[in-house]
Order: sequence, then C-alpha cells, then structure tokens
Amino acid sequence: MTATTRDKLLDATIRVLAEQGIAKASARTVATAAGVNQALVFYHFGSVDELLAAACEHGARTRVEANRAALDAVTTLPQLVEAARHIHASERDAGHVALLGQLLAGAPSHPSLSAATAAGLSLWIAEVERVLQRVLAPTVLAELVDVPGLARAISSSFVGLELYEGVDPDGADQAFASLDALAALITVLTELGPIEERALRRKLRRRP
Repeated sequence: MTATTRDKLLDATIRVLAEQGIAKASARTVATAAGVNQALVFYHFGSVDELLAAACEHGARTRVEANRAALDAVTTLPQLVEAARHIHASERDAGHVALLGQLLAGAPSHPSLSAATAAGLSLWIAEVERVLQRVLAPTVLAELVDVPGLARAISSSFVGLELYEGVDPDGADQAFASLDALAALITVLTELGPIEERALRRKLRRRP
C-alpha cells in the first residue's frame, strides 16, 4: 500500500525528532524529510504542534502493535521482564528511545504534545496491564494486587530505565537484573501451597 501524504509527514516527524531533536522539528524540516511541500503540514494538521502530537500517538501505536506478539507470548513475570529487555533493546537500536526522550523533554513547553505523550504511554500501560491480568489471574496475587496501578508502576520504571541507560548503561543493566530477581521472587510466592497461601492472604490483608 502506498503511504499517504499524512503518513509520510507522521513518519518524517518521528525521524526528525529522533535524529535532530524537537528544536529542529519545524514545518520546513519535516516537509523536507517527507519529500513534500511545506504547506501540506498545515493542510493536514493545522500547526506544527498538532503534527507533533499526532506523530507521538502514531509512533506509540505503531510500536505497541509491532511488539504485541512478544507480549502475547508472556505467561510469567520473569518472561515479562525478559520481553521488556528485548523490546527495550530493539526500540533503542531503532532510535525510539531517543524519540521518547525528545518527547518528554518537549512536553512541558508544548501542551498538546504533553497530552499526546501521555496518551502514547497509556497504550503501553494498557498492554502491560493486559499481560499482568493474564499472568496473575490464576494466582493468589490477583485479588490482592492493584493491577492497573502495578501496570503504571512497571511502565513508568521502564521509561525511566530507557532514559537512564543513556548516562549509565551499567546501572541500567543492574536495575534490569534486580527486576529479574524480583519477578522470580514473586513467582515463588504465587506457587505456595494452600496453608502458606492462606497465611499470605491474611498477612497482606492486614496492610494499613
């Protein structure tokens, strides 16, 4: 299928953001990268800010769909951490981690971009929540854990790790290793016998 002008502009915006930064994301720069007339930016999107917002959501949806099969194959928490490692590596190598950094940096000064970045991250959170619901459903943790809240905590931690890796790769590796160990520990807790499971339920329900 031939890409439409709108799609070309969206893809070009993502490339410009990742390669040149948000400060260079002008109508002229994007149009040049897309190989189209600059006026078409305003015809299709109205303003550069609206183009940036649309590109943010478009990019997030494209990446979520590209990685959905890997997440669908996850059946345990350690597998979720391992899938996250692979997704992180592929997204970094493709320049999408750099893109995320640019979007987060530009969001405070671009209100529409802030909302679109949050919407894009919400797509990832929804995928993680879907995996957690499936993985935790047969375990004692299903009724004791706030799954939507846990999905947000996991997703935000991976966003932080993606940005942190740029300044301390070894530290990011250490953090991933700690997440591996935590996931393994939680897996052990989900495999308790009936007596231990009842004790765990009582303990957790006494939390303030």
